Amino acid sequence: MPEFICPDCGKRLFHENETTLKIEENVHSKFCRKEGGSHSFMHRDLAHMETFDSEREHDTAGTAILKK
Repeated sequence: MPEFICPDCGKRLFHENETTLKIEENVHSKFCRKEGGSHSFMHRDLAHMETFDSEREHDTAGTAILKK
């Protein structure tokens, strides 16, 4: 089965169809986090750490839904 191992992040991609694997490689190259990169695709200003939806910050019992 054809496979591809990303030289930047080490992720292993494999697929039985080589054309599909090439498409997956192309998509991965655009979204690769590189070694030690952020795991979030959301671009957020580091100075702005408040939640965007303050009403959903806690559930009905008062337990925090969002992790700090």
